[in-house]
Amino acid sequence: MQKSLLNHIKSPTELRLLNQKELPLLAKELREFIINIVAIKEGHLGASLGVVELTIALHYVFNTPIDQLIWDVGHQAYGHKILTERKNIFDTNRQLGGISGFPKREESIYDAFGTGHSSTSISAALGMAIASQLKGENKQHIAVIGDASIASGMAFEGLNHAGVTDANLLVILNDNAIGIDPSVGALKQYLTNVKKGTQKQDNIFEALNFNYSGPINGHDVNTVISELERLKNVKGPKFLHVITTKGKGLKQAETNQVKYHAPGKFDAKTGNLAAKSNKAQPPKYQDVFGYTIVELAKANKNIVGITPAMPTGCSLKYMMDEIPDRAFDVGIAEQHAVTMAAGMATQRLIPFCNIYSTFLQRAYDQIIHDVALQKLPVVFCLDRAGLVGEDGATHHGIFDISYLRCIPNLIIFAPRDEVELRNIMYTAQLGLKQPIAIRYPRGRGVTLDWKQSFSKIEIGKGKQIKQGKQLAILSIGTIAKNVTEATTSLDISHYDMRFVKPLDKNLLHTIFKSHDNIVTVEDNAITGGFGSAILEFAATYNYKNTIKILGIPDAFMEHGKVSELQALIGLDVEGLKNTFCSLKEVT
Repeated sequence: MQKSLLNHIKSPTELRLLNQKELPLLAKELREFIINIVAIKEGHLGASLGVVELTIALHYVFNTPIDQLIWDVGHQAYGHKILTERKNIFDTNRQLGGISGFPKREESIYDAFGTGHSSTSISAALGMAIASQLKGENKQHIAVIGDASIASGMAFEGLNHAGVTDANLLVILNDNAIGIDPSVGALKQYLTNVKKGTQKQDNIFEALNFNYSGPINGHDVNTVISELERLKNVKGPKFLHVITTKGKGLKQAETNQVKYHAPGKFDAKTGNLAAKSNKAQPPKYQDVFGYTIVELAKANKNIVGITPAMPTGCSLKYMMDEIPDRAFDVGIAEQHAVTMAAGMATQRLIPFCNIYSTFLQRAYDQIIHDVALQKLPVVFCLDRAGLVGEDGATHHGIFDISYLRCIPNLIIFAPRDEVELRNIMYTAQLGLKQPIAIRYPRGRGVTLDWKQSFSKIEIGKGKQIKQGKQLAILSIGTIAKNVTEATTSLDISHYDMRFVKPLDKNLLHTIFKSHDNIVTVEDNAITGGFGSAILEFAATYNYKNTIKILGIPDAFMEHGKVSELQALIGLDVEGLKNTFCSLKEVT
């Protein structure tokens, strides 16, 4: 019986004691370990399987954690975590109280930089390399970045600067032709030509003053080690082009790379996905967007769809399949996506720009300068707003109300359910005179019969959901579901305000005059959020009502199931009911 190598490896120290001939066996064991855990616990799969040999080689050659290694985004860092003192707790990955699904500085000294959003690794590694140079330290600094991430503007900014330094920086391009969805753009075509040996123009990375080597087979651990050993002694910025297969070692993950990026539960032996229930379920909000924009676009030839590298995640894929000439995946380029949408809006098109709430942060100046200042009617669809669950702090969409609310000319709407999402999309394409942001959550809605006839929503008008006495609950967005359940047996009022901006002032005056106590509920940061808007209204009109704000506290929320995170901060049904009942006037 063959001994297990992985069982005896706690850290890279033990890894470096192995004979190099043993490393292919270790790679096999590491892949099996990742597959067996993720099959049960869920998480990101394909990216980490694709870099097993590269991960082993990096820790074998470099003196981590003294040498600093940064994994761009972090989807590809599971093997890294297992080899760096977290093997025995890897089964807690992405679970409440467990380790993060992404590199996290406070979690391990081996995580040199926290990475949850793409394309930050080169800039961070360059900063570390320059710092080491200034301090007289002899360290290696390595950034591992995917071919989808390197097409981002920030990655090019880092490359552009690094090329005019003599910093000890190694950029490793993990080229597998796919991010979450297939990579797009001219750079993707260039890299494809390099792999085929048909690229006739000058090497783009050499033109940026990098010492370029490759492409090499990223699954040949001996070749990778040999090249890394050579590059350790090369001065200045280096660039290693490594070819890998996302999902390597699991047939289904290699064949269906999009689905097996984060497949959910599956059979570790066969690779087959867990059977889904045949029970009718409400749709995912992303699919309501995806099907609705196709329906609207077929009737309105001016509608276009834009997403920065998330066509499957936001379901713009449906429009790309049916109306490909009017649906655009622009790659990991949120700033470009927003300004491109602004340009389209100047030409009387109606751009629906779908970006995850947490990623729209990367295009803040473009929202202000290119869209709102010019009052261009771009329709921002903010998927994954609110708490997103196991992806944690880097992915929660809990700041968008706060960072958007201060921008003039911008409408902010949060649908209570799928029907309202459809209707606000319908309303937006009828012809607004200014931009609008529509925020909705990850996951499924609440309505089976969601595909109803469209009706126009009056801008700035809220709704009363329930009439009660003395205490009024003001909610925004899909958190209304929890509020409704929490107030079922309570004699209190519930209002769905719908619009954060403009607020329904007429309705608010009525509420403040008829209720002594008011509670606001949102799945956004309390600081600067919906509740703050209500406090500003009260101050402006000199109301003296007691106002309590419920939402996300002033802290970065960790990872865990959405229900678990809501319970931690009192936004679950039981927590809300207890809060409502604790107020004196509730009987």
